[in-house]
Amino acid sequence: MSTSVSERVAKETANDFLPLQGTDYVEFYVGNAKQAAHFYKTAFGFQSVAYAGPETGVREKASYVIRQNKLTFVLTTPLQIDNHIAGHIYRHGDGVKVLALRVDDAKDAWEQTTKRGGKSYLEPTTLKDNDGEVVLSGIHTYGDTVHIFVERKNYKGSFMPGFRKWETAYNPTETGLLYVDHCVGNVGWYQMNRWVKFYEDVMGFRNILSFDDKDISTEYSALMSKVMSNGNGYVKFPINEPAEGKKKSQVEEYLDFYNGEGVQHVAIATNNIIQTVTDLKNRGVEFLKVPATYYETILDRVGKIDEDIKPLSELGILIDKDDEGYLLQIFTKPLEDRPTLFFEIIQRKGAKSFGKGNFKALFEALEREQALRGNL
Repeated sequence: MSTSVSERVAKETANDFLPLQGTDYVEFYVGNAKQAAHFYKTAFGFQSVAYAGPETGVREKASYVIRQNKLTFVLTTPLQIDNHIAGHIYRHGDGVKVLALRVDDAKDAWEQTTKRGGKSYLEPTTLKDNDGEVVLSGIHTYGDTVHIFVERKNYKGSFMPGFRKWETAYNPTETGLLYVDHCVGNVGWYQMNRWVKFYEDVMGFRNILSFDDKDISTEYSALMSKVMSNGNGYVKFPINEPAEGKKKSQVEEYLDFYNGEGVQHVAIATNNIIQTVTDLKNRGVEFLKVPATYYETILDRVGKIDEDIKPLSELGILIDKDDEGYLLQIFTKPLEDRPTLFFEIIQRKGAKSFGKGNFKALFEALEREQALRGNL
């Protein structure tokens, strides 16, 4: 007798030694957090939430917390030259340091992962203020990136102890960004399987999709990718590594400019990608563009969709399908001067996949940008 999807998920969740409730926040180390916060508010529609810095008793850094629906970013900048945050920015430029995961028990999450081979980044620590308590713990993952486990069931404040509520007169309207759909990591040559094994062994994830250089290649470059998912499917981490090609792939370009492994992009969900992307473009966000010919035969490949093809083609939104439905996706250009971190905006109409049918068109668009930078 076949097992239903819901029964399978329930069984996997019951056996999950690291039950995750989703992404709690993404923390970026940046050269100027005050200006970065203004950029993300203006360009992406985030709202001010909380602040920590010298005024709250923190001496070595300043952090601004911004939020849109269930999507929370923390932007942190060093206040002194001789600390690890300054070193991280010197080495990598602005980039993602922390992928924070919501858990019910941060102490247990740390114990479960470290006993399975995870390298401790933060032993279980309880932070308290008048709004309750938050328990944090953490482990290292690829490069200088870390996972922090956040237990906040006994906290009712704006973010966590050590932060104060940050209220501003300038509060731009939101753009329909909802939550983190997935986060993609770029790792070095022949390192993908090592990190797949890490997520399997240390965090209990499973490999739900794999793409090799036959799936993800153009005339010039190639890469390989495996998608790791936790038991309930709330957290997904695709992992990319370069593959041999005639010229340098965008993963190699990332590794060169980031000076190592790290988060390549954050994929953010929306319920109305046409409206969201229109709003973002009107605010100055730049996106990769595919040739108009992409849309000439796209419906032959994906079949009927709810949306009118004209605004999708005008905005450059890509379409792909799997057995469970279709998805709409688009990728920003890099958000920094270094060609490293970018965002994906994604709307799922049933599809659980990651746009395999779009890889060739997307990577050719990326290569056009690489060529302009002289890095292909």
